[in-house]
Amino acid sequence: MTHSETTRITMYGCGRDEAVLFHELAAGLGVRPAITDAPVSEANAELASGSRCVSVGHKVPITHATLRALGRVGVGYISTRSIGYNHIDVEYADSIGIFVENVSYSPDSVADYTLMLMLMAVRDAKSIVRRTDMHDYRLSDARGKELRDLTVGVIGTGRIGAAVMDRLRGFGCRILAHDNRPVVSPGAADVEHVSRDELLRQSDLVTLHAPLTAATHHLLNRQRLALMKNGALIVNTGRGALIDTEALVQELESGRLGGVALDVVEGEEGIFYADCRRKHIESKALLRLQELPNALISPHTAYYTDHALRDTVENSLTNCLTFESRNQHV
Repeated sequence: MTHSETTRITMYGCGRDEAVLFHELAAGLGVRPAITDAPVSEANAELASGSRCVSVGHKVPITHATLRALGRVGVGYISTRSIGYNHIDVEYADSIGIFVENVSYSPDSVADYTLMLMLMAVRDAKSIVRRTDMHDYRLSDARGKELRDLTVGVIGTGRIGAAVMDRLRGFGCRILAHDNRPVVSPGAADVEHVSRDELLRQSDLVTLHAPLTAATHHLLNRQRLALMKNGALIVNTGRGALIDTEALVQELESGRLGGVALDVVEGEEGIFYADCRRKHIESKALLRLQELPNALISPHTAYYTDHALRDTVENSLTNCLTFESRNQHV
């Protein structure tokens, strides 16, 4: 492709801020963007006519029917603006001739947010803020904890997990790590790599950064939650289905676990990213979690920073152009 040529790429599910960035960056890369705020679906796959590459968001699952519809209009490549692939059946896409690739973005966005949730969890911030909002300024019955006195277990040591461990070192806590895959960076000698079950038994706080796959679905199930210390805390900024939510609620209601801080929740699709103040929420588990004083919930927002969003948009465009340059003579 020469500089005088432009490549048409269709961007689905773009928020207003993403659309601004796509317009800003596309021209300099020789891309003619076709942007819609609607998530990709079988019904709107025709919008991708004339595009071999499309960029999609992570907020809505992409069905097999949608993938077939994209294939029929000539799409051969999907760049998902996420690290995770769990909203796309990658193997099925490959079987019908569509290659799927994720993007990388600054791990600092999620790592910073994870540390914030950890600190909020160990200081019981949800209850404190709720009482203060009601003008109850008394000290809590329970004292907070300091991270330096805790053992923190990190499950998943990819770029985000490694960035979390880098931050934890500054607090002086004991760090345990577990990952079934080869570790991106083994880290310093102050990180102990242990089995998953040993990590769960020893940790005062467990933070999840594993990808969601068939093997990691309900990574923390009823049996593994039972391995954790009484009063232990869980932070999840990975994917909601890494935890068996029903089992988690039972552990919290019984008082055996100390609390959770969750940026992702099983069954969040169709709820998170929407204004549900006047809508009926069918997820009983989510509603129960939000009622609990020791369960802090945020709506899958850890990744959402200026830096990470720009990385995501730029790398999605770059992915598409790389695919085009490799296949321009096909």
